[in-house]
Amino acid sequence: MKITFYGHACVGIEVSGKNILIDPFISANPKASHIDVDALKADYILLTHAHQDHILDVETIAKNNNSVIVSNYEIATHYGNKGFQYHPMNHGGSWQFEFGKVKYVPAIHTSSFPDGSYGGQPGGFVIEGEHKNIYIAGDTSLTMEMNLIPVRTELDLAILPIGSNFTMDVDDAIIASDFLKCDKILGYHYDTFGYIMIDHTLAKKKFFDAGKDLMLLEIGESIVL
Repeated sequence: MKITFYGHACVGIEVSGKNILIDPFISANPKASHIDVDALKADYILLTHAHQDHILDVETIAKNNNSVIVSNYEIATHYGNKGFQYHPMNHGGSWQFEFGKVKYVPAIHTSSFPDGSYGGQPGGFVIEGEHKNIYIAGDTSLTMEMNLIPVRTELDLAILPIGSNFTMDVDDAIIASDFLKCDKILGYHYDTFGYIMIDHTLAKKKFFDAGKDLMLLEIGESIVL
């Protein structure tokens, strides 16, 4: 399983010969100006919620790739009504896709489209691949529901927001990793704009002191699980 960070809360996942893209916000992110949106491959686009900084490039990428858009019922059908392929989900539900099993799990946040229309309830995704399992939290606070994820799925990686203000911060992410029983963390949703700037050195030290590994990838950088 190869995971690539495209800035903010956008990650790409290559698994079982398929390309999955999470929350594409690239073209309006100056920090990701070197990423060519038109060159991205996405058999599936998974959306945690409807805020602009998570859906901005969905339509461009979906048109280029004939992608299947996977999200909550409201978001998925929004794109379905525009003619895109889609698969609706809701909290607690799972579906076996060709690349692995996906479960849509709760997140505590808000969700509305840029025009203010309702974007359903926000969530995160647990992806069980052929050999590795990951959790993508989406935008969320620390929540007790995270304790339930390892009851069903042993995680190899958790992708957690760490920028604070709109989501949990580094200290809450460390607690979240305890709840998830996962000590390997990829941080995201930080540094994109002023509200969510972090001290990278301090963040990594806090995780290290807790006996955990926090990865902060450069935009365009990849890891392989």
